[in-house]
Amino acid sequence: MSDPHPAPWNLADVWEAVADTVPDAPALIHADRTVSWSAFDDRAARLAAVFDAAGLRPGSKVAHYLYNGPEYIEATFAAFKCRAVPVNVNYRYTEHELRYLFANSDAEAIVVDDDLAPHVDALLPELTKVRLVVRVGPNGDYEQRLASVEPMPRIDRRGDDLWFLYTGGTTGMPKGVMWPHSSLLGTAAPTFAGFGLDLPSSPAEAAAAAAAIHGLGGESAPRGDGPIRLLPAAPLMHGTSAIASWGVLSSAGAIVTVPERHLDAGSLLGAIEAHRVTNLTIVGDAFAKPIVAALEAAERAGRPVDLSSLTTIVSSGVMWSQATKDALMARADVVCADLLGSSEGVGFARSVARRGRSARTASFRLGEHARVFTEDGRAVEPGSGERGLLAVGGPIPIGYYGDPVKSAETFRTFAGRVWSVPGDWATVEADGVITLLGRGSVCINTAGEKVFPEEVEEVLKTHPGVLDANVVGVEDEKWGQAVCAVVALDGDRSVDETELIAHCRSTLAGYKCPKRVILVPRVERGPNGKADYRWARSVAENGAT
Repeated sequence: MSDPHPAPWNLADVWEAVADTVPDAPALIHADRTVSWSAFDDRAARLAAVFDAAGLRPGSKVAHYLYNGPEYIEATFAAFKCRAVPVNVNYRYTEHELRYLFANSDAEAIVVDDDLAPHVDALLPELTKVRLVVRVGPNGDYEQRLASVEPMPRIDRRGDDLWFLYTGGTTGMPKGVMWPHSSLLGTAAPTFAGFGLDLPSSPAEAAAAAAAIHGLGGESAPRGDGPIRLLPAAPLMHGTSAIASWGVLSSAGAIVTVPERHLDAGSLLGAIEAHRVTNLTIVGDAFAKPIVAALEAAERAGRPVDLSSLTTIVSSGVMWSQATKDALMARADVVCADLLGSSEGVGFARSVARRGRSARTASFRLGEHARVFTEDGRAVEPGSGERGLLAVGGPIPIGYYGDPVKSAETFRTFAGRVWSVPGDWATVEADGVITLLGRGSVCINTAGEKVFPEEVEEVLKTHPGVLDANVVGVEDEKWGQAVCAVVALDGDRSVDETELIAHCRSTLAGYKCPKRVILVPRVERGPNGKADYRWARSVAENGAT
């Protein structure tokens, strides 16, 4: 098993090499605005000069409290240029959560959408480390600041700098996952391999790769189908979209964003069609089902969407049913890649479906750098039925910022090397397929039996009348904890609690089946599509509202 870590360096070196090689190619596309690679480099260098003038130095933290858009990516490039550390901020956080994150990350600068700026203004008197706030938007000062400075000259960036990815915090306060740039680039190895190229190990190799991908420098034609155009449908503040975007930019591609701040399937499809998007990242059925519904509506209206440019759809984080994959593949010749990943690592497992080659819902194969271990570090034997913890090696983070105890709990040494072990349990079948059981932190203990919510949720979602579901444990005198499902139905179906429990019993052991089902108009999820178990538990304890 190879370990695809390149030598320590900074992603700004990669992106600068790309900008020098394909200056006129598009880097960022947002509605009717296109930012070329040369303009992307220039604008990021100007923002880096703003950071530098404010006293930010290598290692300073820059919080990105922004919606999707070019400015989010420019601010990331700018921070990389001056060796600062970008910090993602969930724009749905309350004041309490924001106070915690700004303080926990030691943020010295905040780049904020002007619609969100009042939340920052309210906290600024407490944020003694913050020395700069840059506001993005029609009422902000972002553009004026860029116009007021000269681009910061390029600097020597020897050393493995960091990018922070704060976890979603669905079961506790978020933790800052520290990703070295070398690991971020390492996650893009499959992207380069798709072009028949090795992962670059120097800026010169990054420039050569960009030339090959664009069909320059003696190449008779672009490699593969040419540069990738990625539309990250989920927010860039989450790992699914961000890590994919950094990989596409490193391979000289372009990032397409849409103006809407919530999922608008019609707008998303319009952007795919207008900008010839090749790759799309989504978050399971929470995104796929509205997209399919929009495609069907367009067909009924006699205006089918042109998806001929689309080659790959990637999902990570939640269930993506084969039914919705089939509906998408019927309309586009795409590869549907369902990935298991987390803020603490990518490449745990994958399930790939193509036209004529379906994949069973929630059936995954271990990734190249992944294993399943028992808690004492012994590898689980395929076909043994033994439960173990999913672990991934290769390009991984180095720990949680400021939390050595939790870092040691998650980044563990097995078989003589360090693995990322976020806490997801699984079994391994004889053929290498894994069955994902779920995260131990939300595991339900009912009469002494362990029930993993995701396992029950996946079965519920296979019922044709179920649109979405969360499963939690609620206190119960008889069982200790009782399994309770919070379910949103497809509006065209009439389903009751008895039918849903019977559906679960056809697949699951009796103790895993819900004792109670609460029907709600909509299952609340984070903007990354992940389950909000705190909300679901409140509904389960207090009833639907």
